Order: sequence, then C-alpha cells, then structure tokens
Amino acid sequence: MSKKPIIIGVAGGSGSGKTTVANEIYCKFRNQDILMIEQDSYYKDQAHLPMEERLKTNYDHPLAFDNDLLLSHLQSLVNRLTIHKPVYDYANHTRSSEVVVVEPRDVIILEGILILEDERLRDMMDIKLFVDTDSDVRIIRRLIRDIKERGRTIDSVIDQYTTVVRPMHLQFIEPTKRYADVIIPEGGQNQVAIDLMVTKIKTVLEEKAIL
Repeated sequence: MSKKPIIIGVAGGSGSGKTTVANEIYCKFRNQDILMIEQDSYYKDQAHLPMEERLKTNYDHPLAFDNDLLLSHLQSLVNRLTIHKPVYDYANHTRSSEVVVVEPRDVIILEGILILEDERLRDMMDIKLFVDTDSDVRIIRRLIRDIKERGRTIDSVIDQYTTVVRPMHLQFIEPTKRYADVIIPEGGQNQVAIDLMVTKIKTVLEEKAIL
C-alpha cells in the first residue's frame, strides 16, 4: 500500500514572498517526488457571467475560490490519482478551457493567500506555514510586479491595493496566521527559516518512510 503524501500549506498576503518560499522548498526537494498546487489556479469559473460582472470580481475574497474543486483534487492526489488542474484566464476573468495534467507525488506544496481560511483545507495539511511580511514591503513588491509584468499604472495598482487588497488582507488573510504551525518573517529573504522548514519536512518524510 502506498504511503499518504504529505501536504505543506504556504500562506501569506499578496507580495509577502510566499511563492518564493514555496519555490525554495520545492527546489530543495527537486530530487524527491514533489509537486506544487497554486490556489490561484482555482478561481471560480465565471463563463456564465457577462464581462461587466466578471470585471467586478474581488480576487482577494474567499468566495472567489472554488475550494470544493481544490479539495476534490487534493483528495484525488492523496489517493494517488491524476488530476486536471484548471488554468485561469486573467484577461477574460474566467477559467480557461486548458488544463494541466498533474500526477500524484509524495510531497504536495499548496500555496495561496487564503489556503488557511478554509478549515477543510487546513485539516488536510501536515505542515502549515504563514509568510509574514510588513505591509509597506508587500505594496512595493506588488507595485513593481504589476507594473513590470502586467502593464498596470502606478495609480491603478495603488487604488486596487487601498480599496480591495489591504481591506481583504486585514479581514480575511491576516487572521489566518493563528492557524499556522510556523510563521516565517520576511518571506523568501529568510533563508534560516526556509532551511529550518526543509529540515522539518525531511524529518516528517523520514517518519513516513517516504525519503
């Protein structure tokens, strides 16, 4: 009988460095059986809505995510079944017709802003991390990213941050910190914390006789 995979949750606000932390951990175990699932892939399908309604989507709210599908896919991976991970089309604000075929692995990293908000997701995780970074650092990172990678203007990024991102962070994301097993300050820059997490994960894997 195959061993149950271990699931590592990496949460944190937008621009906190959670993706960097998740990628660092992923790279440390590249020779093992490991995969990454991004919560961003599981934004709800909005094909049934007119474009003007889709444009109003609050991507920082728990209701934006299809956690039922995410849970179903995680359960399939735990049961060693292949999944078809959705691909989100940000230009059209709905799910793409494309999918990514994901084979089951021994280690699953689940990364996203609100993965600790849903108790059902938390209950599936063996290790829960929260990347905690000061808000001024997060807004600067978001500014640079959105202007460089997404062609946004400074005004539009600041407006979105102050009207949506910051209030949602304070209301929904920050409170989930209390569910974390480990809080990592300063995200991907904190190599000591990442190395400690890698050591801990190795211990868990050895206990489960996966390594």
